[in-house]
Amino acid sequence: MSIFDKAKEFAKNNPDKVDQGVEKAGDAFDSKTDNKYADKTDKAQDALRSKLGE
Repeated sequence: MSIFDKAKEFAKNNPDKVDQGVEKAGDAFDSKTDNKYADKTDKAQDALRSKLGE
């Protein structure tokens, strides 16, 4: 089982933890960049949630 398969399995079994982690990482990035890339960060968060939620 590859690391990507393990990540998908974890995401499937723990969607709340994954969502919380993605949100926290995006917020930290926005904080460090003074929200300069907030729209792109939101798109990246949505894409990651979508990819892990497959």
